[in-house]
Amino acid sequence: MRVQKLTFAALAIAAGLTLTACQSDDDGKGQSDPSSASSVSSSGGGSGPGASDQGSGKESGGKDSAGKSSGGQGAAAGTGSKESGKAAKCRTDELRITAKDGTIDGDPDGTVVVELKNRGGHSCAISGYAGVDLKTNAGSLSAKRTGEQAPSTVLKAGQSTFFGINYPFNKSGGSGVRVTGLLVTPPSETKTVSLPWPGAATLPVTDGSGSPVKVGPIGSAGQGG
Repeated sequence: MRVQKLTFAALAIAAGLTLTACQSDDDGKGQSDPSSASSVSSSGGGSGPGASDQGSGKESGGKDSAGKSSGGQGAAAGTGSKESGKAAKCRTDELRITAKDGTIDGDPDGTVVVELKNRGGHSCAISGYAGVDLKTNAGSLSAKRTGEQAPSTVLKAGQSTFFGINYPFNKSGGSGVRVTGLLVTPPSETKTVSLPWPGAATLPVTDGSGSPVKVGPIGSAGQGG
């Protein structure tokens, strides 16, 4: 009986040692997996699919970044391309400016049509009113704007736009005011072009109520006046 008890005790001890060893192995595996995952996460890279997604998520923003950060960058890029695609303002040096008589028989007033032709190598934008002054023997006479809405125009290379200048005929029977020249300054420009005046030689003497000469916005007149 003593021998059997010793045998059972030895078997129990051996079984306990075996169970302890198995638990030790399982614990080792459980510790190694989190350690491996932690190293991938902290590096932000790795060759596994999960690590690659995390890495690209941080760089490109994933879904959240696409809606916020990436979207903002895209909007900025779009704005830049829009700005770069917009036509630059027409400069005086890029325009060939000429004037001709556009009066039609039977009109109560005289008309001069001014042409602005884009002679630059690229498109340019122009809108608004040109500055118009008539040189006379009594001094400079500035034209007043008609108040019409000024359309925006993009001139391709070689294209033209026109505006009109209206003035009263001198029907007083007197010598009136003699016109000696025309000064035109394109919209938003400071450089002025001096042209010969193609209209009637004289204007009626003003009564001090303001300039009798009117100027329309860019694009308000056609090639025919």
